[in-house]
Amino acid sequence: MSTSTTVYDTTVTAVGEQVPAFLEHGILIFFSDQAPAELHDISVLHHVTVDDDGPRPGDLVHLGEEILEVLAVGDVVRDNLLNLGHMDIKADGLTEAKLPGDVCVRKGPLPLLASGDAFRITRPTTPEQD
Repeated sequence: MSTSTTVYDTTVTAVGEQVPAFLEHGILIFFSDQAPAELHDISVLHHVTVDDDGPRPGDLVHLGEEILEVLAVGDVVRDNLLNLGHMDIKADGLTEAKLPGDVCVRKGPLPLLASGDAFRITRPTTPEQD
């Protein structure tokens, strides 16, 4: 039987005006709600409640009601997420991240989030890990 552990859990607090334009290109940018004001227009802002780890390939990203499997993660994603609440999700289907800050998921539309939605990362666990 497989279960999962939540390694990152937040609530969306605001969605910038330019976020829909980025979604058209398969990009969703997250920043902590403590981010500088100049980043607010392009970002989904969120307030963290659990920040134990960043995403790894095979983890699941929960965006409101949508769940996406992580295919690839750039080298700086964990530090950016844990230190700044920053993560870029790219719906490009790549299994190797092009940029150090990329989190790659399957090609396809990404959801437009709203204030109050969940942004969560879960990691599948096996009984041996529990």
